[in-house]
Amino acid sequence: MPRKPNMSNPLAHRLSRRERQIMDTIYALGQASAVQVLEALPDPPGLSSVRKLILILEEKGHLRHVQEGQHFLYLPTHPRQAAAKSAMRQVLQTFFGGDLETAVATLLSEAETELTDDEAVRLSAMIEGAKGSGRDEENERTAQLTEGDRS
Repeated sequence: MPRKPNMSNPLAHRLSRRERQIMDTIYALGQASAVQVLEALPDPPGLSSVRKLILILEEKGHLRHVQEGQHFLYLPTHPRQAAAKSAMRQVLQTFFGGDLETAVATLLSEAETELTDDEAVRLSAMIEGAKGSGRDEENERTAQLTEGDRS
């Protein structure tokens, strides 16, 4: 019997490594068929395994599908930013015991981390915003800044 999706917070479900790979692929492509997902996966399993994992992701509330001809195309049910926030909360709790300062220090201590002056200014503004009461507005501004950086 199929599991019912928990629509109250589908992003709360933990994903396996392969489920995360599938979600990353679909986010990167915007939408994808099972064959497209299979072709994009490293060391891919069989097509039936990919289809089963996609079905599980639908049941968990992470994906939905639309029919195009005889094929289904799969799309994320939540914007990437919402999924990223949920994943970050999980990483913060799992690896840092909820300690934000340690998590940030770990990121900044990596040899590959080269912070530009502009990034330092934006991060400082985000920290100041998090201290105040306007956290919702700051989160929205942060999402806009982050999206602007990727363009």
